[in-house]
Formats: sequence, C-alpha cells, structure tokens
Amino acid sequence: MIISVIGSSSAKPEHAALAEEVGRELARRGIMVACGGMTGVMEAACRGAKEEGGTTIGILPGRRGTAYNSHVDIPIFTTLGYARNIIVVHSGEACIAIGGAFGTLSEIAYALDAKIPVVGLNSWPLTIKGDGDPIVDGVIPAADPADAVEKAVAAAGAAAQN
Repeated sequence: MIISVIGSSSAKPEHAALAEEVGRELARRGIMVACGGMTGVMEAACRGAKEEGGTTIGILPGRRGTAYNSHVDIPIFTTLGYARNIIVVHSGEACIAIGGAFGTLSEIAYALDAKIPVVGLNSWPLTIKGDGDPIVDGVIPAADPADAVEKAVAAAGAAAQN
C-alpha cells in the first residue's frame, strides 16, 4: 500500500513533528510514503519513514539532477513543477494532509475530486461548501498521527471496495 503525505515545503515546526510521526507510523505498518520529495512536511514524513525502515517515493517538480530531500528512496523527476501535485495525490491509495498552504489545498481538491480519501491533521478542513452545504466525503479529521494513519488505511480499504 502507498499513502501520500501532503503539506507545505515551509512547514511550521509542529507540522513537521506531526509529519515525522506519520511517516514512522506508516513505515511500522509496511506502508510506503509518497510525497512531493522536497522540504518541510515532505522531508519530515520521509525522515520518519526511513527511521523505521520504510520506503519513500518523491514525486519531484524538476528534472534529473534537481535537489530533493535525502530521505527519498525512489525519486521520480516530472519536470512539471506544481502540476506534479496531481501525480502525488494519485500515487497514494489515500492522502494525509498535514498543515499546508495553497499547494496542499490543490492536492486536497484533486484527491476529493478523484474520490481519493483525504485525512486532515491540522490542515484544511474542507467539510462545508461556500454555499453552506456539506461536502460529501470531504476531509476526514484526525486527532493525532496514529489516528491519521488509522483513518487513512481504513478509508483506502473502503475506497478499494467501491
């Protein structure tokens, strides 16, 4: 199984700590981590996964030779810049969003549109539309890293059934 971890490249320290623990928890369960492969939340999630012997995939914005974080096992060079966000999302059977700015928001939108489950950990809630109607199958809130991983795994399993 692959779970995508999405979040800002300039993460707040508390978001980086959450991402690192999410990466550890995914690796403990034998789940590969896919991300944008750069700094911030992406680097923290990869670092946590590597500390537990996990496998990490970096969907990178540039071309071969572009720098990426040292915890990425499998670098995939896309030359797509931020357009790679759709590939990051579709690489996982679910996404865990941690913090994040507008790039993360775009990834959440791509995932929800594609019916890929998104679990939010201190991230964009996206449960209510602008007109006040609820978003069906919106972002699933999580209380902590273990809860986020548990909910992502469960949601990925449920999505696979449909």
